Amino acid sequence: MTYAAITGWGKCLPPAILTNHDLASMLDTTDEWVVSRTGIRERRISHVGLEELGYVAAARALAAAGLPGSSIELIVFGTCSHDDQVPNMASGIQRRIGAQPAAAYDINTACTSFLYGLSTATALIRTGVVRNALVIGAELISPFMDWSDRDVAVLFGDGAAAVVLEKSDEPQGVLAQKLGCYGESREILRVQGMGGLYANRGVLYGVTRWQFEGQEIFKRAVQGMSSACDDALAQLNLKADDIDLVVPHQANLRIIEAVAKRTHVPMDKVYVTIQDYGNMSSATVPVALCDALEAGRVLPGSLLMMPSFGGGLSFCAHVVRWGARTKPIQVSSVDLPPNDRTALEIIRECLARKQRASAEAATPAW
Repeated sequence: MTYAAITGWGKCLPPAILTNHDLASMLDTTDEWVVSRTGIRERRISHVGLEELGYVAAARALAAAGLPGSSIELIVFGTCSHDDQVPNMASGIQRRIGAQPAAAYDINTACTSFLYGLSTATALIRTGVVRNALVIGAELISPFMDWSDRDVAVLFGDGAAAVVLEKSDEPQGVLAQKLGCYGESREILRVQGMGGLYANRGVLYGVTRWQFEGQEIFKRAVQGMSSACDDALAQLNLKADDIDLVVPHQANLRIIEAVAKRTHVPMDKVYVTIQDYGNMSSATVPVALCDALEAGRVLPGSLLMMPSFGGGLSFCAHVVRWGARTKPIQVSSVDLPPNDRTALEIIRECLARKQRASAEAATPAW
C-alpha cells in the first residue's frame, strides 16, 4: 500500500507581537478579560503579504525535507485570506520555489483548510497522481479584522506553516481521517465584506463586520472535533490512550480543554500554543506541529491526532503516524524582509488606509 509521509516542515511567524495590553489601548478590554475567556496572551501581526508568509514557510519545509522546489509536483495552499483570489495563492508559491509545471490550487474551508489540504494531497499521492506535495496553511487576518469589535479582534493573528509529503511504502502520514461540515449552522460565523456578494455594491472590500456567535460556535466546535476524533480512531481500531500527542486547532483554550475531556485525552498530551499566537485560522495546526517538533514532543513513530473546526462550519480530525526523522535535513536561509514597526503601528497604518479608501469611494468622480 502507498502512503504519504510527512518529510519536511517549516513555519513563518511575523516578528511584530500584539499583546493583550496593546489591545487594551485601543479597545475596551483587559489582559485578564482576554486570558480568562480565550487563553490568548499575544498574537503576531504581519508586515508583509500572505504570499510572503507562505513562501518563507514553504522554503523552510523544503529545506527540512532536503528537496529542491523544482522537484515538487503539487502545491496546496489552505487559506481564507487571499492576497488575490485570481490568480490563486498556490501558483504564486509555485513560481517562487521554481516548481513549474506542478499542479497548484487553493483550499478554503477557513480554519480547517490546512488539514483538508493534507487530505487531498495525501489522496493524490496514494492514488499515484503525484509523488510528492507541498501543503501550506497560511493566514493574514489582520487587514480584514474589524478592530472596533473586541469579541473578535482579540482572537486572531497572522502566520504560516507548511509540510512536505512524499510517497512511502511505510505506514506513515495520514492513516485515518474524518471530514465533515455543519452547513445548517454556517451563518453563526460569517465575515461580511469579503467576497463577491459585496462587489460593486458600495461596500469597500476588506472593510468587514464579523458575525460571530461565540456560544454556538463553541458547541459545534466541541461536538464536531470530538466526534471526528472518535470516528478517525475507530477506523484504525484505536483508543485515545494509543495517541501520543494531540495537535489541535488553536481557537480557544476552553474549546481545546472540552475536546480533550470528551475524547478522554489528558491535557498533558495536548500541545497548546494559543497563548503565544492566538487563532491563526488554517495556520494554527501546522505551526503547532512545527513547535511540537522543536520542543521534542514528537518522537520517531509518534501517533498524532489533529482535530480542527472552521467557518462553514467545517470540522475534521486526522490520525498521523510520524516517521523516523524529527530533525530537518537542511535549514533554509530564506527569511522575511526586516520590519521596524510595532504591531500597533501596523494596525493603525492599516486602519488609516481603509479610512482613506472609504473617503475616496464616497467622493463623486465629477
